[in-house]
Amino acid sequence: MSYANGWDALNLHFSSKIPRTEYSVHAYHWALMKAVTGIDTDQLELRPAAQRKFLQAWDYSIMWRTDVSSSQLAANGGRITAMGHAVYGENTSGKGDFNPEVVCPFADVEDVYALDPCREYREFDRAELVRFFEGRYADAQQILPDTVNMGGVYVSMFSGLIAIFGWELLLEAIAYDEKKFGKVIEGYYQWVKQFFDAYAACSIPVMMMHDDLCWTSGPAASPFWYRRYIFPYLKKLIEPLEAAGKKVIFTSDGTIDEFFPDIVDLGVDSVVMEPSSNMALFAERYGDHVGFVGGMDCRTLTFGTPEEIEYEMSRVMAYGRRYPGFILAVGNHLPADVPVERALLYNELYERFAAR
Repeated sequence: MSYANGWDALNLHFSSKIPRTEYSVHAYHWALMKAVTGIDTDQLELRPAAQRKFLQAWDYSIMWRTDVSSSQLAANGGRITAMGHAVYGENTSGKGDFNPEVVCPFADVEDVYALDPCREYREFDRAELVRFFEGRYADAQQILPDTVNMGGVYVSMFSGLIAIFGWELLLEAIAYDEKKFGKVIEGYYQWVKQFFDAYAACSIPVMMMHDDLCWTSGPAASPFWYRRYIFPYLKKLIEPLEAAGKKVIFTSDGTIDEFFPDIVDLGVDSVVMEPSSNMALFAERYGDHVGFVGGMDCRTLTFGTPEEIEYEMSRVMAYGRRYPGFILAVGNHLPADVPVERALLYNELYERFAAR
């Protein structure tokens, strides 16, 4: 019933069980997967089987996924900024993700303002994009046939600018000459639009629009700036998807309370948010007509007592009994340093509270 529960949530219908998803636990938390599945994940060749069995055991109703990332920006020799990566986890092949490289290919803000995104990152063949997206979706359907799978774009607008320029030059470009940078942003919209148009031509019913608008402290620039240079383009990007009848889920990191009205105004069907955002406020204002995903905090799982974890889960799962579009997740991921026994307790409590 996982697919049915997820699809019901995206259509604001109450299902018999509150749906859930997670974001990266199935990619990195090998000790947990070993405990849940009984498969020895220390043997690298067994990890894919453990992942599949874990996903089924934890009953994912939707699978968060995107197909378009900084890889497409760099595919034709386009410049992007290497921002490094802290240690997070170990992948299927046993490789860690630490990367100390920090390199920006743009010299200064004038170099930023001179960028023509369409010329730099180039157009992809529409038919090839459609085949690529359909193929990725078919692969996901084969692995998880009873889950709502999707396609999506990670670098929708603001996240694309971060990937290209890095934080320092991005913020300088916003501050020094808003109008010059506005032309670059318009050019980026013209480039990234091709992927949304291709998704509209696909059979894939659900699309993820990811754009990390905020830090934990809130917006990285003036809210007015976002409303002038980011949200109008996000709305335009969604238009062909709406016309094609797609369900659109929007994801942003950080504290996005300031932008709740703007995100809802995009016409999205559901919003994925981190625990720093005020989910109670979102639910009260928009929960009757827009779905929302998240609720649990990995810090509670890591540092809280079992009693505190149970209290928090009972509070969070109450959203699912009141709002049909609620989907549970650990909103800031469930990383490999969350103790196995806490993660198992989290899942046990989910199953206990999930019946509506």
